[in-house]
Amino acid sequence: MNKPIIGVIGGSGVYDLDGLENKRWEAIESPFGEPSDEILRGALQGVEMAFLPRHGRGHRLSPSGINYKANIDALKRVGVTDILSVSACGSFEDQLAPGTFVIVDQFIDRTFAREKSFFGNGLVAHVSMAEPVCSRLGDMLEQAAINEDIPVVRGGTYLAMEGPQFSSRAESELYRQWGCQVIGMTNMPEAKLAREAEICYATVAMVTDYDCWHPDHAHVDVATVIEVLIGNSEKARNLVKAVAPKLGKREDSCPQGCDHALDNALITAPEARSADVISKLDAVAGRVL
Repeated sequence: MNKPIIGVIGGSGVYDLDGLENKRWEAIESPFGEPSDEILRGALQGVEMAFLPRHGRGHRLSPSGINYKANIDALKRVGVTDILSVSACGSFEDQLAPGTFVIVDQFIDRTFAREKSFFGNGLVAHVSMAEPVCSRLGDMLEQAAINEDIPVVRGGTYLAMEGPQFSSRAESELYRQWGCQVIGMTNMPEAKLAREAEICYATVAMVTDYDCWHPDHAHVDVATVIEVLIGNSEKARNLVKAVAPKLGKREDSCPQGCDHALDNALITAPEARSADVISKLDAVAGRVL
């Protein structure tokens, strides 16, 4: 197992951490295009960290405009072994009030305008998404949140919508009927690509609003979301600082097999594989190619 390097995908409120040593921004080239931004490298309590602003510094990119493939490829290229995805979300349940953190364990992908796989014509692969989140990371995040007195719920389904508009009331009610707990715009195809890249992945969904289903909170507006986001940012920083030392102690392979997700995924015969496609996958799938 490679030395643990913890990747954090989120906003500026997450990576502006006290105690981050040897800080430097690094531009990482990817064959899949430009990542959202440079990667902030550093060490936190002796643990190597890599922070990637999902929307770019200054929030330049819309959810549909993010190059998810380049982001995950870039993190893989700097050696990231574990990804903590921190993002804002809406809630579908009364008890998941704004300010609550949800450690998601399942996704429903309703996005439609994004490239969702590193693989395709020339090299076909089918990766299991039955368990899209690394339970080891989830366990550590939950315990760290409890230790930091952060309101946290373990488990839940994240509905990924295309955006950038918020839901209609009819959509919001439909997703509640499906049994979803939270809704957001950024964790797909991020989670799928992390799986293909054999990187352990976990989502911390930070509730900012009740979407538009709630009779007492019928409209979602940006001003309200930003106000809650500011409060959530401090909690997110505390969570990252608390969980980093625990993640840095990992020595063995992932017990859930996240780091070997490609073992039985490639289906194209070796002699029929595209050399051009293979050349782009040197980081993502180099272990099996």
